[in-house]
Amino acid sequence: MVFKIRHVALLASTAMLAACGGSDADTVELPYGTAQQLMANEVQPTADIYWGAVKFESILNDDGTVTERDIRPETDEDWATVEASAVHMGELGAVMLTPAYADGRGDDWSDFAQGLIDVSARAAQAAADHDPDAVFEVGGTMYNVCRACHQMYPPEELPEGMTVEDVQRPNNDETLEEYVAGDQT
Repeated sequence: MVFKIRHVALLASTAMLAACGGSDADTVELPYGTAQQLMANEVQPTADIYWGAVKFESILNDDGTVTERDIRPETDEDWATVEASAVHMGELGAVMLTPAYADGRGDDWSDFAQGLIDVSARAAQAAADHDPDAVFEVGGTMYNVCRACHQMYPPEELPEGMTVEDVQRPNNDETLEEYVAGDQT
């Protein structure tokens, strides 16, 4: 599947959104901005869709009672959204392997990116199978892959006055598949 990249607004807490130190933006074109911007604008919102698809909530009400909700995709469209988010995560892992993001980083960067690709394939299969238990379990594994990368490549500060939205892809109509294949026009 080929999914068009949509620009997603930055969530309030950028500290949890960003991972990974930066590349030298002066020598390598960064089509999705810095690694931090890629994480904040693409990876985190996509992961949130997957992670939010299957969960259990206990909410303490003002009257002292507890409301419990078991959240799961209910329709084929819901499941397709979960599967699409997993596929998109794998595509983003492939972007992380490109020279624009991998050059200047250790071999572990490529290992983390490949780990994201691999776990995303499992996540997509869990969603395709409409298996909420597998979606939940694989979501935990995906979180661990992300967390391990964040520990090795912590967020860096953006230059003064710059926000995550300041760097855009040169071609917003380009799909990830086109970028990864090198067909940038």
